[in-house]
Amino acid sequence: MRIGIEAQRIFRKNKHGMDYVVLQEILQLQEMDHENEYFVFVKPGPDRCVEDSEHVHVIEIDTPSYPLWEQYALPKAAKKAKVDLLHCTSNTAPIRCDIPLVLTLHDIIFLEPRDKQNKSVYQNMGWLYRRLVVPRILDKCRRIITVSNFELNNIVTKLHIPQQRMAMIYNGYNDWFRPVSDDKEVYKKYIPEKGFLFFLGNTDPKKNTERTLVAYSRYLERSSVKRPLLMADLDREYLNWIISRNHIENIREKIRMPGYIPNSDLPYIYNGAFAFLYTSLRESFGIPLLEAMACGTPVVTSNTSSMPEIGGTDAILVNPEKADEIADALIRLETDETLYNQQKAWGLQRAQLFSWHKTAEQLLKLYQEVMREK
Repeated sequence: MRIGIEAQRIFRKNKHGMDYVVLQEILQLQEMDHENEYFVFVKPGPDRCVEDSEHVHVIEIDTPSYPLWEQYALPKAAKKAKVDLLHCTSNTAPIRCDIPLVLTLHDIIFLEPRDKQNKSVYQNMGWLYRRLVVPRILDKCRRIITVSNFELNNIVTKLHIPQQRMAMIYNGYNDWFRPVSDDKEVYKKYIPEKGFLFFLGNTDPKKNTERTLVAYSRYLERSSVKRPLLMADLDREYLNWIISRNHIENIREKIRMPGYIPNSDLPYIYNGAFAFLYTSLRESFGIPLLEAMACGTPVVTSNTSSMPEIGGTDAILVNPEKADEIADALIRLETDETLYNQQKAWGLQRAQLFSWHKTAEQLLKLYQEVMREK
């Protein structure tokens, strides 16, 4: 087979969720499959994280805008490479394309009611683009992959896609997320001491940043330890708006916001943290949840969407819309040593069910099924 994989953003320096998923899938397929040929279509960038090999060919397409890159340049390049199928990995795909398509539809949040408080131009433009494109491509896809049973049921119910055209393939996590004895004091680049709370909040309303910070304020009021909170990907202006709106001035001096944290530093951050807060309103999977558990870091996560499915029955699950429940869970972890150790052990055990190797094996099997149906 000649398999095309859209991986437009994997060469950018600051990667995010969908970028990591396709990157790890490509690296695993490159290592395990020496029969088929892969053509990886990317936009040029500073982090050349995939190199050409005998069976993997990286094709750079330098087109300025995402829509033009995907709708015009990608199908043209895929046709030139004579691929047998094209796997588009980030929710959207070319509307006009004669090549059999496989689509990874991570979620359909863009079809759900929009939170008007989201002021991010980038996120709003992406939301609009997906709303315009996705309904026009679904019928053209031979398979639609999603990443949890929650999201699969959600897609089938709301978009009325036949089950036989759907596939569920869990994400994995990198094996460098594990307990470490020598942390090399990497955490000191971001926060002076270990034992902090860690939260990957941003301006996307689904990340529940505002309510989580209200919960942190209530935790500080009740805790005798008063652990600092390390947050990534949040700007100071947005923090000031949350503090002012909720009258939670007590959190200001306890928060550390270093900006983007490279993936290579995250294992040391998780290992240095007392607990990880993953209190989103909605997730289709939740790779950070897995990463923290694999490091043996207790997690407080939400009882909504895919998070109970990934975290498992013994995870600490809270209603993310109730700040007091989040604060209660942190106080319990801080005051109940038995519970704390149980959560460390549970996370380590649960994480073993997931791996990028399993993800790639299922992906290759799906490619083979699609080709047999041609």
